[in-house]
Amino acid sequence: MTGERTIRVLIVDDHAMVRSGLRFFLLSMPDVTLIGEASNGREAVELCKRLEPDVVLMDLVMPEMDGIEAIRALRQRQPNVRMLALSSFQEAMRVQEALRAGAIGYLLKDVTADELGAAIRGAFSGRRSLSPEVAGALAEATAGALADTELTDRQLEVLRLLVAGMSNAEIARELTITVATARFHVSSILSRLGAANRAEAAALAVKRGLIS
Repeated sequence: MTGERTIRVLIVDDHAMVRSGLRFFLLSMPDVTLIGEASNGREAVELCKRLEPDVVLMDLVMPEMDGIEAIRALRQRQPNVRMLALSSFQEAMRVQEALRAGAIGYLLKDVTADELGAAIRGAFSGRRSLSPEVAGALAEATAGALADTELTDRQLEVLRLLVAGMSNAEIARELTITVATARFHVSSILSRLGAANRAEAAALAVKRGLIS
């Protein structure tokens, strides 16, 4: 138990069946109160402003505003809200992106009720939670980070523009690709270089001789 009051939780997922399953789990937890549900990131940001949850269970792939963008927006606007990414994907790059955006944990959607409850209570207390499979993927990525820094020709093009200080939108215009594709390439580059942000990626690129 967490004290005198229950943990206020908001569910965010574009699939009604997933929300239903999570709702069933949460209603069985005496120290948790489900205060609302959202079907996309934009709706989640608005609901959080009004409902002020303690913990948000955030899907990552959604229409209108995806989970990464929503996590980043909430981190800026309501830094006290704890966000748990809940996804079907365990790729290290996606996990790193969610954590860098501000998620305190990353769970797979096949999580059990006990695991979900522990993660929610941990998030409320400020503790990071990762599904075992997710932790394993991160460990493998970290172990291979130094050896796996070879970039594709397209990634090198994006990296040169990133080093030049261009935004994702400017990179997209320069290379005639979508902003989403530019964002994907930048995320891939950060992951391969083991960089936490664009500035670090630029510094590492120059240091390693990838960009003159």
